[in-house]
Amino acid sequence: MPVLRLILIVLMIPLSTVSHITPLLLLTLVKALLPLPGVRRICNGLLTGIAESWIGVNNWMWDHLTSTRLSIVGLADADLRRDGHYLVLANHQSWVDILTLQKAFNRRIPLLRFFLKRQLFWVPLLGLAWWALDFPFMGRYTPKQIARNPELAGRDIEATRRACEKFREIPISIMNFVEGTRFTPAKHDAQHSPYRRLLKPKSGGVAFVLDAMGPGLQAVLDITIAYPDGVPSLADLLQGRVTEVRLQVRRHPLPAHLQGGSYQNDREFRVRFQKWMNGLWEQKDADLAGLLGGDTQETAKPS
Repeated sequence: MPVLRLILIVLMIPLSTVSHITPLLLLTLVKALLPLPGVRRICNGLLTGIAESWIGVNNWMWDHLTSTRLSIVGLADADLRRDGHYLVLANHQSWVDILTLQKAFNRRIPLLRFFLKRQLFWVPLLGLAWWALDFPFMGRYTPKQIARNPELAGRDIEATRRACEKFREIPISIMNFVEGTRFTPAKHDAQHSPYRRLLKPKSGGVAFVLDAMGPGLQAVLDITIAYPDGVPSLADLLQGRVTEVRLQVRRHPLPAHLQGGSYQNDREFRVRFQKWMNGLWEQKDADLAGLLGGDTQETAKPS
């Protein structure tokens, strides 16, 4: 009964969202009015629990109200820690990417926190929730805007540093879609991307996070997302038109030779960092081809 399932999903999403965001915003008010370290730690834990509960409801709907199978190749639960500190990198094709990552990693690693476009703050209810959970909002200025106003270049860097200062206090998974935008063939051609199925990676944001977090990060989790049926929309997922989503997960140690350098001011360091990122993306391009070209074996059960 696809229509009944869709109606149930449409009813459950706003009900779950409102029921979770209400206590979340009340806790945020307490956290703001009582900025004591002990109160902040308690509130951060409770806020994270509410967010994970909301994601858990979404994951229940995925399991019981869609027929989409999630297959994961790579890490098992023993390789992951809920109290860890991770930098998570992934390719980006669709809004479904976010739901997929939450489905795969909710309550297996710390809550994923994304760098969001500043305009997303105005998304009803969710914008406030992201703000309450300390998701950093970025301007993401174009080269033309920066050329007209060079001061804009430093705003996102400063926002990254402020966010990372907060993140040092809590277990964290900092999520970065390194391509900076969703993949499309038109964008791929306009960039003259050297990769078959990826846009060029933007290294600056990753470098700033590694610099700001320092040794507080334990590892890089590199996620490749593949859609064998073609890149879906959110409506495709909700209406049961996505047969399978495939993930390849790779865990990398933090490269020692890329810590403590200045991406902005040291050209040699910047070249080394970009070479490292390009190597990850070459592997990701090969992983994506493999995920799309053959069957995968599920080695890690999603929560």
